[in-house]
Amino acid sequence: MVILTLLHPQDKTPLKQWCFKSETLIRIGRAPDNHVILDDLLVSRHHLDLRQVDDSRQGNAATPIEQRCWHLENHSANGTFVNGAVMSQGLIAETALLQLAQDGPLLKLQILAAGTVSAQQLESTKTPQLPILPSVLPLTRALPQRPCTHNDNPSDTLFCIHCGLPVKVEKTIRQYQVLRVLGRGGMGTTYLVWHPSPAVLPSGRPQEALRVLKEMNADMARIPKARELFEREASTLQTLDHPGIPKFYDFFVEAGRKYLVMALLHGQDLENRIRKQGAVSAQQAIDWMMQTCDVLDYLHHHRTPIIHRDIKPGNLLVQTTSNRIAVLDFGAVKAVGMPSSTRIGAEGYAAPEQAQGRPITQSDLYAIGPSLIFLITGENPSRLYKKSSQGYRFLLDGYPAITPPLRYVIERVTALRASDRYSTARELAQALSRCL
Repeated sequence: MVILTLLHPQDKTPLKQWCFKSETLIRIGRAPDNHVILDDLLVSRHHLDLRQVDDSRQGNAATPIEQRCWHLENHSANGTFVNGAVMSQGLIAETALLQLAQDGPLLKLQILAAGTVSAQQLESTKTPQLPILPSVLPLTRALPQRPCTHNDNPSDTLFCIHCGLPVKVEKTIRQYQVLRVLGRGGMGTTYLVWHPSPAVLPSGRPQEALRVLKEMNADMARIPKARELFEREASTLQTLDHPGIPKFYDFFVEAGRKYLVMALLHGQDLENRIRKQGAVSAQQAIDWMMQTCDVLDYLHHHRTPIIHRDIKPGNLLVQTTSNRIAVLDFGAVKAVGMPSSTRIGAEGYAAPEQAQGRPITQSDLYAIGPSLIFLITGENPSRLYKKSSQGYRFLLDGYPAITPPLRYVIERVTALRASDRYSTARELAQALSRCL
C-alpha cells in the first residue's frame, strides 16, 4: 500500500491524501490523466512515476508483490527532490518527502506492506498528526545569491536540477529576477520572479522567494485614470491581511515604470477551470461562493470599507493545496462612499447600479448569483439574462442542478433593486449554507 499526503508548504500539516492499495504504477503531475493531480505552476504535466519493481538486491524474480520495492522516475525539467536531494530515478525508502520542483508542492510518501497493516495503523494515516519529515528548504536557511553555473540542465527548466537555483533569468528588476511571463493584459504584464534573499517577517520566517511582479504597461501609464487604479490596487493590498487575498510585498517605480509585488498563489481561476474541466456540482459551487462571501465580508467591514467592483469567476482562484478561494485583481476597488464616475464591471456579472457608475457593497454580492450559474451550468450567464413578466432576470428553467432553494437565493441576490437583495455578505453566506 502506498499513501501520498500533500503537505502545507509552510507548517507541513496534511492537506490532502491519496491511498493506493493495489496499483503498481502511480503517475503524478498536472495533467488530468495522472493518478495524483497537482494543479501547480511548477509541476509538469507528467512530472514523475512511482513504479513497483522486484528488489534486484534479492535476485528473485518471483518476489511476492507485497515485498517488492518502489522505483521513482522523474520526467520533469524542473526536477524532483527526495529528502532534499535531486533524484532523476532510483529506489526510494519506505518513508520519504518528495518535492516537485524547487519551491513546488510537498508530498509525504509512506509505503506499507500489504497484509501487515492493521485497521488501527490505517486509520492513523488519516489523522492530521502524521509524522512530518524536515523541510527540503529549511525556513531558517538564507537563500544563496550566486548564479547557477551548471550547463547540463534541460532547456525548459526553471531551476537547476543540481543546485536548485534559477537556470535562466530573463532580466532583473531591482532585486527581482524575472523567470517567465505569467500573463499580459490591458493594464500590465505579470511575471514570475525570484527574490534571491528574502527578508524575514516579524514572525521570524522568511518571505517566499517566488513572487508575482506586476508591471504597468507604458501606454497605460500615460492615462491618469489607469495610473490611479494601479496605485490604488497597491495601496489597498498593503492594508489587507486575509488568507483569501494575495499578500502585498512591494510597490516601486523603476525607470519610469510602476511595479507591484505580490505573493505567488498556486492554483487556477474558476473561469479557466470550468472551461477546461466542465461544470462542478452545486455543492462545490456553493462552497466556493461561501468562501468568496467571507472575503467580501472582510472587505466590506474593513476599517475603510472597500467595494471590489470586479467579482467574477476569472478573478476567483481556487488554490491547489487547500481548495480555498482567493480573490484576485484589486485594480477596480473603491472605498465605500467615495464618488465614482467610472463604470467598471464584467458583462453578466455587474449589478445594474454598478453599470451606471453607482456601486455599493450589494453590487459585489450581486456577482455571486451569475458566478453560481456559470460554475453549475458552464453557461455564460449573459445568455440566460432575459426579459420575463417580472422584468429582466436570469431564467434558470431546464437546469435541475439549481434546486428551488438555490434558485431563490440567486433570484434574490440578483434583484434589480439593491434593497431587495441580501444586506451583507454574511447574510448571503448563511442563505447559501441552507442550500447545501
